[in-house]
Amino acid sequence: MRWFVRGDVDGFFGLALDNLVQLLLIVGLCGGVLGFSADLIYGHVLPGVCVSLLVGNLFYAWQAREVAFLERRTDICALPYGINTVSLIAHVFLVMLPAKLNAVSAGAPAEQASVIAWQTGLVACFGSGLIEFSGAFFARYLRQITPRAALLSTLSGIALGFIAMSFLFRMFARPIIGLTTLAVVLITYFGGVRFKIGLPGGFIAVALGTGLAWATGVAPSTDVIVESPQFRIPVPVIGDLMQGLERGAFLQYLSVIVPMGLFNLIGSLQNLESAEAAGDRYSVAPSLATNGLGSIAACIFGSCFPTTIYIGHPGWKAMGARTGYSILNAVFFTIVCLGGLLSAIAWAIPVDAGMAIVLYIGIVITAQAFQATPREHAPAVVVGLLPGVAAWGVLMATQALQVAGVGSPDGPAFDGKLVPFFQQRDTFIDGAFALAQGFIFSSMILAAATVAIIGKRFQQAGIWCLAAAVLSGLGMMHSYTYTPGGPAMAMLQPAWPFVIGYSVMAVFLFIASYVTEPGEGH
Repeated sequence: MRWFVRGDVDGFFGLALDNLVQLLLIVGLCGGVLGFSADLIYGHVLPGVCVSLLVGNLFYAWQAREVAFLERRTDICALPYGINTVSLIAHVFLVMLPAKLNAVSAGAPAEQASVIAWQTGLVACFGSGLIEFSGAFFARYLRQITPRAALLSTLSGIALGFIAMSFLFRMFARPIIGLTTLAVVLITYFGGVRFKIGLPGGFIAVALGTGLAWATGVAPSTDVIVESPQFRIPVPVIGDLMQGLERGAFLQYLSVIVPMGLFNLIGSLQNLESAEAAGDRYSVAPSLATNGLGSIAACIFGSCFPTTIYIGHPGWKAMGARTGYSILNAVFFTIVCLGGLLSAIAWAIPVDAGMAIVLYIGIVITAQAFQATPREHAPAVVVGLLPGVAAWGVLMATQALQVAGVGSPDGPAFDGKLVPFFQQRDTFIDGAFALAQGFIFSSMILAAATVAIIGKRFQQAGIWCLAAAVLSGLGMMHSYTYTPGGPAMAMLQPAWPFVIGYSVMAVFLFIASYVTEPGEGH
């Protein structure tokens, strides 16, 4: 298999844009929300991100070439890899921001409080990496007992909400850029044609989008302060990691670290299932172990943000990407993160230029859940979609409330007093809050139970419901508490109504075969 093919250029633009969005979020949230200094961000956080991206991208490129050699194929696509958006948001708002606020309330100066928040984030990243690494050796058993519809529908819910809808909103906020680049993407990727000039569709879309962004005033961004390029060398920060551990940060934020680690583990497992459905089968243990090692390497060198195998392998494979796009991604972000070029890139090439490519990825993933599963399992796929879409809806509602000042020092508290106002408008936001907590588990379990019910395996469906009852009892599903940043998972606080509800479902399913008979047409 060749090191680089034409499709790697398209794949690189898609993956690089996705990772670039994460980097821009990191810089914006670390500087604007957590008050990190430029030296901390550009001197430690981004170099740590660089190390983690190098570890994964180069390994997954090598892994793809090994599979291609063993199977005598030339169409193997490397697993996409990068920073996990959900973990990024969770670590900022549910780990580092509370740590900073606690430090400030204890009398620590603002700069010291930011350092404490960073050290706490390192601990959270380390914990997540350990869970991802250790889980690599038993996750394959979970994969064997979980129906494909359950795995792919969970991914589709995330793709539909957090990827497709988010970028769709952005496209229609900037229709001149969005609709023009969407036309290019639809023609080349779904229309099955190529431009006569020989340039890849992804490159055309980004170049055209950048030109339109400058022509319409979207670029250059007035919010970006361009830093002078300065080469940075990744430096281990084990001392800061140890300070965070000695401060008890691991136990203090266990309720966030464990669910996020499991989220990354199961999410990466689902992405392996997605890759296999697209024709590329990878060994589970080394794939997941490398993902965990990437997160551990990140925290050792200063990044607070775990890595993950990305959603979207089928989309990149459909573009024609193979292994070169992963290598290009590693090289590109090494230059960007260590060379101090991120601010200049954000100033010149807005995210809007490539948002149609990311939307395409979300569409492909959602469609695959229906295409790569038995037709009769379509209802289970829909059931599995719903929790992910609900979690995205909660994010939208939470951000809207924050814009209105809820949870801010001068605004109303973010607590249960808001619920009746939503219910008066026939919006049961408390149900959405509960569904969003551990939604990756509820999505898998409900979809798997539905698959079993469709196959008249009622006992098996009952076992899945008992698993949901146990997770709800451990506080890993549906249990939440209110924080200034919104509802957050309440680990080890049982969600008793859901424990009872799932248990009743299990009992009913266990006796279903004795109290029912086949209906018409069955």
